[in-house]
Amino acid sequence: MPRLTLPAEDAMTPEQREVCAEAASGIRGRVPAPMIAWVQSPEFARRGQRLGEMLRYQTTLPPTLSELAILITARYWTSHYEWTVHKREGLKAGMDPATIDAIAARREPPLRDAQERAVYAISTSLLETRGVPEALYAEGVAALGARGMVELVGILGYYGMVSMTLNTFEIGLPEAFAPELA
Repeated sequence: MPRLTLPAEDAMTPEQREVCAEAASGIRGRVPAPMIAWVQSPEFARRGQRLGEMLRYQTTLPPTLSELAILITARYWTSHYEWTVHKREGLKAGMDPATIDAIAARREPPLRDAQERAVYAISTSLLETRGVPEALYAEGVAALGARGMVELVGILGYYGMVSMTLNTFEIGLPEAFAPELA
């Protein structure tokens, strides 16, 4: 059971109703899962969902690279909800299922090109060591550009926050889904 649930509309404050309506009218077309918790602080919810919308749908990184970074983050935090949603999105975007399976098993995945290798190496380095060595940074800029690097770090940070929110408030999978991550 989640520690927090989305309040019924008639129990919401006007600010909570407004921020939920704003999220549902955006690109996602619904209130995203972390907002179940974030709506307790409506301005936090507003800013968080707007940042997430931008990082998910409006970066220079193609969806396969964004989803790769999100799955690496979900695996790092063992965020079952995030993993399940973004595994499906990654497959729709064209990710190699073997890559997804390897990330789930905490193995180095087969990667198709310099961009995928850069996203994987930078994401793994930043999450595991809290830094990116100079040579790896240079590879990242060569593969993704400076803007792509900034957006990648933003995706990792944002989805780290999402994963921590989902884990802390125990916003898990619907009963029809079994966790895939050990």
